[in-house]
Amino acid sequence: AEIARRMGHIGEVGVARLARCLRAYGLPTSMDDPAVRKLVGDQRMAELRPRRLMDIMGLDKKTVGSQKRIVVLKGLGKTLEMQPTNVDDALINEVVSDGVLVGPVPESNGDDDAAVVVVPPGSKSISNRALQLAALGTGECRIRNLLHSDDTQVMQAALQAMGGCAFSWEDDGDTLVVVGGGGRLHVPEGELYLGNAGTAARFLTTTVNLIDASDGATTVLTGNARMKLRPSGPLVEALRANGCTVDYCEREGSLPLRVTHAGKRFPGGRIELAASVSSQYVSSILLCAPYAQAPVHLVLVGGKVISQPYIDMTIAMMAQFGCHVKRVSENEYVIPSGAYVNPAEYVVESDASSATYPLAYAAITGTRCTVPNIGSASLQGDARFAVDVLRPMGCVVEQTATSTTVCGPKRGTLQALGDIDMEPMTDAFLTAAALAAVAPANDGTTRIRGIANQHVKECDRIAAMCDELAKFGVKTENHADGIDVHGMEIGALAGMAPSVHCYDDHRVAMSLSILACVAPYGAELRERRCVGKTWPQWWDVLARDLGAPTAGSDPHGSESGKPQAHSAGAAASASPSVVIIGMRGVGKTALGTAAAQALGLGFLDMDGYLETEVGQTIPEIVNGSGWAAFRDHESRLLIQALGKDYAVGHVIACGGGVVESEENRAELKRHAASGGIVVCLTPNMQHVAEYLNKDQTRPAYAAASDIDDVYARRLPLYAECCSYEYLVDKKLLAANTEDEAGSWAIIERDFIRLLRFATARDLNRVDLAHPSFFVSLTAPDVRDYLPNSLSQLTAGANAIELRTDLLLAAPAFAAADLADAGVQDAFVHYVHRQFTVLRHSSSLPVVFTVRTAPQGGAFPASADGLRVRLLHSAVKWGAEYVDVEVDGAAPGVYAARQQSLVIASYHDVSGERLRWDEDEFAGEMLARARSCGDIAKLISVARTWDDNLACQRFVQRNHSVDAPLIALNMGYAGQLSRVLCPCLTPVTHPLLTSAAAPGQISVRQINEARALAGLLPPKRFALFGTPIQQSPSPAMHNAAFAALGLPHTYSLRETQTVDELRSFLDDPSFGGASVTIPHKQTIIPLVDKLTPAAKRIGAVNTVIPTTADAQGKNRVLVGDNTDYLGIVGCLKDAQLASQAESFATAHALVIGAGGTARAALYALHTLGVRHVSLFNRTAARAELLALQFEDLFESLQAVKSLRDDSMPRPTYIVGTIPGSDLEVPDELFAVANGVALDMAYKPRWTPLLEAAQWRKWKVVHGVAVLVEQGVHQLELWTHATAPVKIMADAVYAKYDAEF
Repeated sequence: AEIARRMGHIGEVGVARLARCLRAYGLPTSMDDPAVRKLVGDQRMAELRPRRLMDIMGLDKKTVGSQKRIVVLKGLGKTLEMQPTNVDDALINEVVSDGVLVGPVPESNGDDDAAVVVVPPGSKSISNRALQLAALGTGECRIRNLLHSDDTQVMQAALQAMGGCAFSWEDDGDTLVVVGGGGRLHVPEGELYLGNAGTAARFLTTTVNLIDASDGATTVLTGNARMKLRPSGPLVEALRANGCTVDYCEREGSLPLRVTHAGKRFPGGRIELAASVSSQYVSSILLCAPYAQAPVHLVLVGGKVISQPYIDMTIAMMAQFGCHVKRVSENEYVIPSGAYVNPAEYVVESDASSATYPLAYAAITGTRCTVPNIGSASLQGDARFAVDVLRPMGCVVEQTATSTTVCGPKRGTLQALGDIDMEPMTDAFLTAAALAAVAPANDGTTRIRGIANQHVKECDRIAAMCDELAKFGVKTENHADGIDVHGMEIGALAGMAPSVHCYDDHRVAMSLSILACVAPYGAELRERRCVGKTWPQWWDVLARDLGAPTAGSDPHGSESGKPQAHSAGAAASASPSVVIIGMRGVGKTALGTAAAQALGLGFLDMDGYLETEVGQTIPEIVNGSGWAAFRDHESRLLIQALGKDYAVGHVIACGGGVVESEENRAELKRHAASGGIVVCLTPNMQHVAEYLNKDQTRPAYAAASDIDDVYARRLPLYAECCSYEYLVDKKLLAANTEDEAGSWAIIERDFIRLLRFATARDLNRVDLAHPSFFVSLTAPDVRDYLPNSLSQLTAGANAIELRTDLLLAAPAFAAADLADAGVQDAFVHYVHRQFTVLRHSSSLPVVFTVRTAPQGGAFPASADGLRVRLLHSAVKWGAEYVDVEVDGAAPGVYAARQQSLVIASYHDVSGERLRWDEDEFAGEMLARARSCGDIAKLISVARTWDDNLACQRFVQRNHSVDAPLIALNMGYAGQLSRVLCPCLTPVTHPLLTSAAAPGQISVRQINEARALAGLLPPKRFALFGTPIQQSPSPAMHNAAFAALGLPHTYSLRETQTVDELRSFLDDPSFGGASVTIPHKQTIIPLVDKLTPAAKRIGAVNTVIPTTADAQGKNRVLVGDNTDYLGIVGCLKDAQLASQAESFATAHALVIGAGGTARAALYALHTLGVRHVSLFNRTAARAELLALQFEDLFESLQAVKSLRDDSMPRPTYIVGTIPGSDLEVPDELFAVANGVALDMAYKPRWTPLLEAAQWRKWKVVHGVAVLVEQGVHQLELWTHATAPVKIMADAVYAKYDAEF
């Protein structure tokens, strides 16, 4: 049916009706249907990829070339032909795939000016209201454009079960005919099951009180497990106060509800209703009010009314059905007694939010589109999108009361909107942001505000758009109530097809699919089916009606399943695979497998692929046919893999000699040039030789010298082909051989980090909206700072500067001739080792600098070729920032920077040329820096104290977050300029033996000076809760503030209720708060928004004041939860230390079912754990918690006993309950090298930790989590790297004294 819909032979109505029918019989409707998964199991499901399915279908002897024989429907019970129809493989692939490739739409030649007409599906809000109104009304009503979804289906079923109406279908299901019952309802035969349909549940809660039944009869409304957790309390209390008998069957405040009928309808009269939680409560009473015994006077109480436009929609629709509501004051409504009279026809408005997508398509592609069912008379706020957004962007908009037509300007000429308030149409901001990305005209910046609620929708939509637009190369800023988008030319978008994560959010997927239509390489949208919530046929409309090239993609393909083949146009829009090259034995397979698993990609070992395709092992091929034959096979299959079969969505490990062939090198370079990533693993050749001497699966080398000769020959060939390089050397961090195994876990972690950076999944950049610092290392060997000093001297810093020129002081290079090619090679290798040690030792971004002697550094100007080589190497090594002096080499580094940001710098070490008040030269240097850098850096020397003020004035004129500028004066007299520098200020630390530049001071000194100058006002922080007198948090945070030179204080605020905290929260000096029991839930109404973590966990332990605008006004209190981050950090460290199984493949156990257990589950989800067991002494609570979190895991099983034989043995155990009387069976620790973490820190050794210690597991005490989550709190409050050791010492000093 979906194939038929894609071909245009059947509509969504038919598909939806067929799907409901199949589900009613327990039959699957998709490849990943739970029924399929239950039958075949997770392992087989991993193998059931689209390409595998296509291969199996291809075995049918009736297959015709690239087509399959499919029975295609043209209606329910009707086939297109009396025989199977030939359907293209690409179309089948698209329908069965998880992802979709969209991209680029050819530019129109202007010959056809006819508008494409697109009718979006009906509005869910209007559909449900229309169903209830028509059912309660008298007469026959034909409802057209009704949304077909689970919500509307349960509404229809419930209304029929109460005998309130009759339904029938016309026009092959496109028209629903409703014969209203005039409000006459009877008791249904069974319970009214409403699934998870919140709108239906709220509306019908009042409706069942219209049943005129004998005294004592009852009706039960119920739903699925999730519906039983959703609130209905305010509506129930209002109905009870009005004389209705409504009882909770299970959980207070939620379904299931039992309504006892009293032989008459609900009384009516004055009804007071709290409407600050949901407008659906208000609409529920409004819709039923005409049928009450007396006219209804509805008074809304309890604070600000939520979603007033939906209440206005209900009132307007009631009027269309003949009942008029009088609004007597802002929150009071009078509804007279009466009855609805059904119109002969009611056309459900199309969903106005969905309508923005085809209209935006016209805008971005320069074409015409008409939406015939949305106009100026619409009941929906998003109907204003065309007039308020598209018209100012340069589109021609024609809007009548009932239709909207948009004609886009010439492609690439959209105008930025400047400032726009989208509060009346918040859901449409994503569409506007996608258009703004390619709207460079009118200064290029679009600042959208009024959308704070979008932080807490299906996902944090503002953050999602920032992250995903960055993959297209678009710069954005995330604000508390909006987003800034900096438009760019279409041709300047990213030179590769981004793989867009949709966050299972239909609006993210549809809005970014519009941008993909003009992106030079299109884009992959990874979650194709998430659009089903509002527009299941969107991809059909985009391809068939609007004309965008689309194809299926398999973003989750495993090693055993190939990605689907697709047309050349669609292939260009895929996210290219990552290719790993390097010597045999360096770890390509091990690292590639781990990276693929962590990034959600498939993995392909080219040697294994070759052996499978040829049908012989490599030794058999070489011994039987020779090396030339082997290389021929290798070249053919490499081209096949990168050109078609494995071009996207995979990590591919190549054989060591793949670069020996010129044809292979050309293919690898082609892949890199087209946006793919080729990573070369640089080996420790001693380790490689040891491995190769043991490896019997490949032809052996004759002698160790042969291995070195081969590597020397291949080294320049590897460099020629790769876009990134990663050094693999277990000895870098290992003090002895025993430590080398532990080093591998760090190597694996940081390789994944490099790929996240290279693929733009995590660019690890500094937030330049706040003052920021990088600490400049000065030792000739980074290992001088290990193991303890590095973490201490980076406290307060946001990045680390690796001064490569200062590494020349290492004994091996202090007197070396840098003109010698061998010395150059050795120095580059030494620098690579230093960079890698730094990577292994800190997660902070690296600023890679080669400062020349003329600009105040130590690198000889005569070795310029080596300097340029080092700068380009830094890009290949994945340095987040590369400092490049503004000279002839700078443009080349800037053009080749990949994901790195270039700091274009100029240092006037004399202080004579760069004078801040003499704008001509300073302006010239700033312009040059900005032409070849992402961040400009201008440095002079202070001759007088006033030079600092001049520098500050220059910064005020020229710095912004969009165009960042580092500007300061060197020397003792210039220290004030460092205090005033707006971002990325270079700093030193007392643990460093010397500063990197004259006048350099520490983070602590800068903060203290800023405080004295009034630039850093003292803030008050506190712990909220009771009892809290023994808490170590004040000692921990006050120690951190002192170490960083911050003027803040942290105290205890012990209160019984959160109401006592309002004045503290409202005080302008409030800087943040920790929250503990009993306030973690009750604090929620006092904050303005919740982070996704806090929302999902259902508790707040951290309050962060943020500002909603650049001026620091309009403060917003954000509720967050760092408990889960504490668990995440401790488990990560423990996994590295214990060499435990990876999170993705291991099983975990959570003990407990309270609030801390919720944080533990969210932490495991964040870590990528897929399989979890849950135990609680009260089994029902564990079962309920499992239901609430089951969507985060592949399996989440509540067990009734820790001895349950069906429970897989865990590698990770998190205890969340006091363990004094908990029996911990030995069989829990059957897995070797496991990790046990207990959140309780009184006593220090709980039964869980004692048992784990006995079985030689790695144990994590609760106090360690306390410190880790406190570190995250401090960093959220201060935007600075926490002084972890100082904070930990403060906690343990108190903790050790007590325990």
